[in-house]
Amino acid sequence: MDISDGVQHMHRALALARNALNTADPNPRVGCVLVKDGVVVGEGWTARVGGPHAERVAIENAGAQARGATAYVTLEPCNHSGRTGPCTDALIAAEVARVVCAVRDPNTTVAGGGIEALESAGIEVEVGVLEAEARAVNPGFWMRMGRGRPLVRSKLAVSLDGRTALANGKSQWITSAEAREDVHRWRARSSAVMTGIGTIIADDPSLNARLAQASVDIVQPSRIIVDSQLRTPENAKTLSSPGERLIFTTQAESDKTTMLVRRGVSVERVGGAAHCDLNEVMARLGALEFNEVWVEAGPGLNGALLRAGLIDELVIYVAPLLLGSASRGMFELGELTELAQCPRLSFDEIRAIGPDLRIIATPANVP
Repeated sequence: MDISDGVQHMHRALALARNALNTADPNPRVGCVLVKDGVVVGEGWTARVGGPHAERVAIENAGAQARGATAYVTLEPCNHSGRTGPCTDALIAAEVARVVCAVRDPNTTVAGGGIEALESAGIEVEVGVLEAEARAVNPGFWMRMGRGRPLVRSKLAVSLDGRTALANGKSQWITSAEAREDVHRWRARSSAVMTGIGTIIADDPSLNARLAQASVDIVQPSRIIVDSQLRTPENAKTLSSPGERLIFTTQAESDKTTMLVRRGVSVERVGGAAHCDLNEVMARLGALEFNEVWVEAGPGLNGALLRAGLIDELVIYVAPLLLGSASRGMFELGELTELAQCPRLSFDEIRAIGPDLRIIATPANVP
């Protein structure tokens, strides 16, 4: 087989994996292509949680043609039983001849075990085709497996002079309809949308994903409120929308907690006094299998996350207007007296979204 053919098939497997962008959580997004005598005989991607993994879908599609085929998989096949059976068992039973996987699974439950099981069954295995591209499909899964917390992206809509709202709090709408639609695509791919109690009280957002393309399959992200004093109103919009709701607080159980729980809201107590311990919040979200968290919050929570080194990417929509020096800023960082104290960023992407700019930046020197 020509090496370029293998790369082509893996590119196709990666494209299939992206079909699960909005639906695979908490599993990684995986694609699989089965090829026999140069012909694609089966394809699949990760179903919703509890459904079949990509390899099983592709094998079912291929039927008897899977025997003697090469499987191109974007992640090492699993060799453990969770919500579904091991994919290695399915590949072995289908009598595939060869498995090419882009990258080893960072999950310690798998950690090479899938490759070993396949090789022990006499199946040839190759690893490392388009590895960087495969990692990029599941950045949150890699973060959770490596650091025990989700990948955190913080979204900000700002004026050209870096302001998020007028002094009186008015901010709808700084950016364009195109930018807002783009935000909903980011929400749709995220495990959860997080905000602070200040935003809930000031704006009463729904925080769900509303895509213009009705045909796009999504699982609504969980909504997370960081609310140390448990001030979330009973009639907050985000509590009424379908999906999982989770509030982090420092307060002990109370009548308010009981009321929220009766409404189906999860309330978890974390350390902290005036403010929740954000490291503890993120560790808990990792334990709950959240891969990607999308933050839409005010300068208080954003500043605290940045100072704690808990923002992995900033997604900033910059509108071509000016709000003036009396308007609200992006981050509460306290007084900085030296440039060396200033958090620095690297710009990863700058592109036009309608009349606005979208900047994706990575914090470089936060603790």
